[in-house]
Amino acid sequence: MRQEVFDFADERFADVQMLRYRLNGFENLSTQQKQLIYYLSQATLCGRDIITDQFGKYNLRIRKSCEALYIYYKGTRDNEEFCAFETYLKRVWFSNGIYHHYGCEKFTPQFSESFFKKAILSIPQSSLPLKDNETVEELCDEIFPVIFDPNVLPKRVNKADGEDLILTSACNFYQGVNQQEVEDYYASIINPEDKEPISYGLNSTLVKDNGEIKEITWKENGLYGSAIHHILYWLGKAMTVAENDQQRKVIQLLMEYYQTGDLRLFDQYSIEWLKELDGQIDFINGFIEVYGDPLGMKGSWEGLVEYKDIQATKRAQLISDHAQWFEDHSPIDPRFRKPVVKGVTANVICAAMLGGDEYPSTAIGINLPNADWIRAQYGSKSITISNITEAYDQAAKGNGFKEEFIDDERIRHLIEKFGDVCDNLHTDLHECLGHGSGQLLPGTDPNALKSYGNTIEEARADLFGLYYMADEKMVELGLLPDAKAYQAHYYTYILNGLMTQLTRINLGNQIEEAHMRNRALIARWVYEHSKGIVSLVRHNDKTYLRIYDYQVLRSLFAQLLAEIQRIKSEGDYDKARELVEKYAVKINRDLHEEIIARYKKLNIAPYKGFINPWLKPVIKNDEIVDIEIDYTESYSHQMLRYSSDFGFL
Repeated sequence: MRQEVFDFADERFADVQMLRYRLNGFENLSTQQKQLIYYLSQATLCGRDIITDQFGKYNLRIRKSCEALYIYYKGTRDNEEFCAFETYLKRVWFSNGIYHHYGCEKFTPQFSESFFKKAILSIPQSSLPLKDNETVEELCDEIFPVIFDPNVLPKRVNKADGEDLILTSACNFYQGVNQQEVEDYYASIINPEDKEPISYGLNSTLVKDNGEIKEITWKENGLYGSAIHHILYWLGKAMTVAENDQQRKVIQLLMEYYQTGDLRLFDQYSIEWLKELDGQIDFINGFIEVYGDPLGMKGSWEGLVEYKDIQATKRAQLISDHAQWFEDHSPIDPRFRKPVVKGVTANVICAAMLGGDEYPSTAIGINLPNADWIRAQYGSKSITISNITEAYDQAAKGNGFKEEFIDDERIRHLIEKFGDVCDNLHTDLHECLGHGSGQLLPGTDPNALKSYGNTIEEARADLFGLYYMADEKMVELGLLPDAKAYQAHYYTYILNGLMTQLTRINLGNQIEEAHMRNRALIARWVYEHSKGIVSLVRHNDKTYLRIYDYQVLRSLFAQLLAEIQRIKSEGDYDKARELVEKYAVKINRDLHEEIIARYKKLNIAPYKGFINPWLKPVIKNDEIVDIEIDYTESYSHQMLRYSSDFGFL
């Protein structure tokens, strides 16, 4: 029988390549499980407008105006201006707004203001997002400066040291307040003696109204209520086909939290979510990660529906089963180790639907919940997304990257042989154990590191994984097939941190994104402290990485992990600031130019994103009897369909 060839790669635009991911093993799920996935998937897509609004005050009006122009434009579509406009719209879709999803800088339109104005005026007014009694001219007057003037709201998240991070960030979490006012407000309501603190500010917009600073909560009868109402509808449908009572309890608590906005309920939901281990289906839905807030407090909305990859999960569970051993042998001060590691759960999963901050660009691993006290008392859940990493791996085959940037034949062979298994293992160690390891000293404020907290936390988890990659325990447990396999990952990690991740940054810019800062911090710190063990050399007018002693490199990872953990455990803001600003921000211009030029010749898009499969219910006698998977939907069709079907704001 001829086997169908699945095409992972799809269209390209700007600096992005779209990929598809395959729902491996979906056909083996029961009808009830497929129904559950479908209902949760609908809930996952209902929050799309929320994330777009969170990422910028004008994002929704701009997106809707551009979509209307794209649909109703009557001119020639192959002219230069319209093609540039189409690319701009695709970038807005991809980034959930007008700012780059990674660098956070505002997109520069390659079409003219006059083209856009003439086109907008030519389409039906009813298609545009006009307010009551608003004219098209007035709409243009509001959004055009935001689109075309580079000095108006230029950056979604600004983390530049010494600047007011609230006033200089365009994210839509704060209105009329400055950084000092935000910090003073939360300092006034946070009880430092609370052993179980809520995630203050996680689900609200902080505003100043007539001189009074207050929070507007995101809930069913509050801000974003119309979208949350539809999320609740589909969560209610999901409850009717839940796999077990605990799963139903989890969904019920999430619904109550959405209805009330009560963050104590969110903590209860998180604890009960940790306890649900028996079902094959799981999900994330809510205001979760805080990377989109320069102060690391406000949660961006995200959604993910998943089902277990049973075979691959055995690897992750093997790691979690030995969590106490890893904690006990961690090269950190014993004061910062957890005496008893509780509730570490790890699964390898297949994503069935991505939404919000996980779409179209998604993480490959997630560890939740984020509250430190819940982690300490109840544990955490970690996932690695196997069908997403599969898509990345398949898309990267034969792209010439290793040949261009690695001139060591032995290392190239190791990477070809062990690269994928090492990447997956490091993700498991990072998510399952790294984020769940260590503890804060009593009295340490979880938000003490402020804008540097995300970078420090990601560095801590990465270093934990890097340190243990080279441990003989990996071979002993059967997690790595060879004692030298880890060298492949050490090399590619340092190469990325020192050099190749620079392909994602425009010349002249600094490193802004927390994960990129984390990798730069680690790589540059070990480079500086290695006494030549880690070196950059010139060969044939190109820069290459040399690592002369991998065990010495491991000891450097251990030293840095110990210091990073101390910073986190003690809440040492000054040292966090010093490390990040010294190692993680600035870029050598000459090296940057060289890396970009070499990468450009390979014709590889530096960023990847995903088109969701279209889940179509098969209905008989008003019952869903199956779910058909359609992998053929185009990127533009999917985005317009989502705007039509899930445009609730």
